[in-house]
Amino acid sequence: MTEQTNSKKQQEKSLGLAGGLAKAFIHSPLTPMLLIACFLLGIMGVVLTPRQEDPQISVPMVDVFVRYKGASAQQVSKLATEPLERMLNEMSGVDHVYSAAMRGKGMVTVQFEVGEELESSLVKLYDKISSNMDKIPPGVDQPLVKPKGVDDVPVVTLTLWSNELDDSIIRLAALDVLQSISMVENTSQGFVVGGRSDQLKIEVLPERLSGYEISLDQIANTIRTANSELGLGSIESNDSNSTVYSGAFLETVSDIESLVVTIKDGSPVYIRDVAKVTASPSDTNNLVNYYTAPANLAEGEEEAFAASAVTIAIAKKKGSNGVKVAEDIITMVESLSGTVIPDDIHVSVTRNYGESAKNKVNGLILKLFIATAIVVVLIWAALNFRWEPALVVMIVIPVVILATIFYALLTGYTIDRVSLFALIFSIGILVDDAIVVVENIYRRWLIDESTDTSVAIDAVREVGNPTILATFTVIAALLPMGFVRGMMGPYMEPIPALGSFAMLFSVFAAFMFTPWLAMRIKPSMSKLKDMEESEHNQNEWLGNLFRKILIPLITSKTKGRIFLISLFIIFFLSVSMFYTKSVPVKMLPLDNKSEFNVVVNMKEGTALPVTANVVNELAEVLLEVDEVTSIQTYSGTASPFNFNGLVRHYYLRTEPWQADLQVQLLSKKERTRSSHEIAEDVRERLLEVIDGNSDVRIQVVEMPPGPPVLQSVVAEVYGPDEEIRRQVARDLEQKFIESSNITDVDTLIADDYKVWRFEVDTEKALRRGISVDTINRTLQMSLGEYILGDVKSDFKLEPTYIVIQVPIDVRADLVRLKEMPVPSQIGSSVPLGELGDFYQIDQESIIYHKDLRPVEYVTGETIGRLGAPIYGMFDVIDSLENY
Repeated sequence: MTEQTNSKKQQEKSLGLAGGLAKAFIHSPLTPMLLIACFLLGIMGVVLTPRQEDPQISVPMVDVFVRYKGASAQQVSKLATEPLERMLNEMSGVDHVYSAAMRGKGMVTVQFEVGEELESSLVKLYDKISSNMDKIPPGVDQPLVKPKGVDDVPVVTLTLWSNELDDSIIRLAALDVLQSISMVENTSQGFVVGGRSDQLKIEVLPERLSGYEISLDQIANTIRTANSELGLGSIESNDSNSTVYSGAFLETVSDIESLVVTIKDGSPVYIRDVAKVTASPSDTNNLVNYYTAPANLAEGEEEAFAASAVTIAIAKKKGSNGVKVAEDIITMVESLSGTVIPDDIHVSVTRNYGESAKNKVNGLILKLFIATAIVVVLIWAALNFRWEPALVVMIVIPVVILATIFYALLTGYTIDRVSLFALIFSIGILVDDAIVVVENIYRRWLIDESTDTSVAIDAVREVGNPTILATFTVIAALLPMGFVRGMMGPYMEPIPALGSFAMLFSVFAAFMFTPWLAMRIKPSMSKLKDMEESEHNQNEWLGNLFRKILIPLITSKTKGRIFLISLFIIFFLSVSMFYTKSVPVKMLPLDNKSEFNVVVNMKEGTALPVTANVVNELAEVLLEVDEVTSIQTYSGTASPFNFNGLVRHYYLRTEPWQADLQVQLLSKKERTRSSHEIAEDVRERLLEVIDGNSDVRIQVVEMPPGPPVLQSVVAEVYGPDEEIRRQVARDLEQKFIESSNITDVDTLIADDYKVWRFEVDTEKALRRGISVDTINRTLQMSLGEYILGDVKSDFKLEPTYIVIQVPIDVRADLVRLKEMPVPSQIGSSVPLGELGDFYQIDQESIIYHKDLRPVEYVTGETIGRLGAPIYGMFDVIDSLENY
C-alpha cells in the first residue's frame, strides 16, 4: 500500500507545472467558469479602457516666464534666466532646462524626465522657486509658472465662421459655446483662438489735450475714480443695520463722455471735448480666417473664402476616453445650433482626435480578428481540414487577447495603435502554445489508441517545459524594449508590457483551457487516423523535396562549398543594401493623417497685414490641391496646438510676423495619396509661390509617426563666443540647404530689424518738474490700449475693458505724437517732443541656452525616398569634413 502511494506521488510530482495544471482543470467545473469570466472581463476591458490614437505618455514641461523691464537681452540672461536655470536644474527628475532671453523678458522651460508626474514635478518646482525668492534681483518681476503636458492638447477644435458677421460677434458666441461645452463630462482645459474683444475706447488727440491743457493722467484718474464703488460703513436706525456704499460703475459710452475732467475759464471740460469715446472691438492684433475647398464642398454647405473665424479648442481629462469625450462635445454643439449659435454662424469640426482614434482602433481591432481568423484557417487546413482543433484555437486566442485588454485597463494602458499592434504582433507567437498542446494531445491519443484523460494530461506534461521555455525566451526578447530611454520608451512600452502578459497568459490558457476544450471537442479515433495519414503524406512529400535538395549538398563537397559561399555572398549583399541605400532605413512608417500644418515665418518686424496677405496667397494655392477640404489661417496668433506643437512650443507664436495654416484633408478612404505625399506636393507648390521672396520662410509640418521632436534633424552649436556660434550656425544652415534630403531649413537666429526707442532728456525733464515715470506712462497710454478698468456686465463671459489710447493714424505719425502734453509738478504741461526724441535702434537677438550652456539651433525636415533623419544627418556630417 505504501509503495503504491509513493508511486502515485512520484507520478504526480513528475507532471510538472503543465501537467499539474492540466490535471487540476481538465474536468474541473471551475474551468468553464474561468473561461467565461475571462471573456466577460475582457469585454469589460474593451468597453471601459480609454481609447485614443497614441499612447498616453507623461512628458511634464513647465514654462517659467520672467519680466525685467528695461533690461537688455544680455542683462535678462545674466541676471534673470541664468540664475533661474541653475536653480531649476538642481531638482531631481529634470531631463533638460532650456531658456530664451530677450529685451525686457525671458523664459525658462523645464522638461522633466519622461514618466514623471506633472503634479509632483510642479510641487518641486514651486517649492524651489518660493524658497529662493530672496535671490531675485531688484526690478525682476515674480516668475510666472505655466505647466504644460500631453493632457493639455485639445482633442476637439471647432471653428465658428461667418461670411456676414465680424470676428468680435463670433467671439462672443464662441465664449458661450465654450461655457456650454465645459459642462460635458471629462472635458478639461478649453480656450478660444481669434476674434476681437469688446472695448470702450477713449481715443484722444494730442492737439485737443494741449488746447485744454489736459494730460492723459488727468483723464485716466477721472475715469478710474468714476468707475469705482466702495463700502464705507453702516448705519443703524429703526432696529436695522444698513451698509453704506458710495460711487458707481461706468456702463455706457455716454457715461464716460459726460465725465468732467477739469474746469477751464469757468466752464467744465468733458471727456467728449478732448476724446472720441466708442464701444467697439479692440484693435486687430491677430487674424483668423476660414476657407473651404470648392471641389470638396458638401451639398448645401456654404462656401467660405477668408471668412471671419474663431476657433474653440477643448482638451480632455487625464485617463478619460477620448472617443467618448469627443462624441459628447459634438453632440453638445449640435444641440446649441439655433440658440447659442445663431443661424448666420457656421460650425466646422476642424479637429476630432476622438473620431480618428475610433477609426484607427476599430481598424486595428478588425485586423486583430482577421489575424485570428487566418491562424484558425491555417490550423484547419494543416490538420486535414478538421474543425475540432481549429475551434479549440479559435476559442483560446480571443480569451488571451481579451484578458490582455483587461490587464491594460488595470495597469493604466489605453487602447491605441501601439497597444493593438502589440496584440496583433503577439498573435503569431501566443497561438503556438495552444497549437502545440492540442496537437500533442491528438498525437498521444493516436499512439496510445485511447482518448483517456490520463493520456491527455501526460501529453500536456510532455510539451510543458519546452513551451514554458519558449514563452520566456520570447518575453526575454521583448523586455529590452521596455528599457528604451526618452520619449520613445514609454511610447513603445505597451509592446513589451502587453506582449509579455499575452505570452504569459497564453501559457496558462494552453495548460488550463486547451485540455478542457480538447476533451469536449475531440474527434473520433478514425478521424484522428485520417488526420495522421494526411500529415504522413504531407511529411513524405516534404521529405522527398528536402532529400533532393539537401543530400547533394551533403554528399558533394564542391556543391556544399558553393552553397556555403553563396550564403555568405547573399548575406553580405543584403547587408550592403543599407550602405548603398538600395533599401532605405526608417525607424517608424509615416502615418496617413487627415491634417497637417504650414508654419509661416515672415522677416522679423513685418506688419500683421503683410503677413495676412502672404498667408491668404498661400491658402489660395492650397485650395487647388484635390484632397484639401478646408483651411484655417492664423496670423499673429497660434493655432490650437497638437502634441507636436506642445513640444515645439508653437503656442507661443504670437508675433505679427508669425502665422500658421491648418489644413484638413479628405478621409484616407476617399483619397489615393497619403497625407505625406500630399504634404510633399504642397511644399513644392508653396515654394514656387515664395521663390525669390527671402522675407518668407515656410515649414510643412506633419504629425510624426512616433513621439514628437524639435525637428527631424537638429544641429546644436555650442561655444563661448556669440559671434562664432552664430556664424557656425549660418554655415551649418547652408550645409543643410545643400543636402538633397533636407528641406524647411531654419535657424532660430532672428533677422536684424529696427525698433523705436524714446530717449528722455533727463536734464530737461528735471527742470520742468517731470519724472521719467510720468513720461513713460504717458507714452504707454498713447500707444498700447492702456487699460483703465472694465465695464461691469451681468452676461458677458470676458471683461469689456475701458482703454485709453491715441488713434492708430496719429500713433504712426511721430511728429503729431510728440505734441502729446505731459503734466509737470507745477501744474503746467510740456509737449512730449521737448522732453526727448525717438530713435531707431537694432532689436537684440534672442539668447538661447540648453542645460546652462549658450546654444544656437539649426533645424531641418527630411524628405524623399531617403527621408529617415539618419541620411540627412550623415549628409551634413560628410559635408563638414573639410569645414
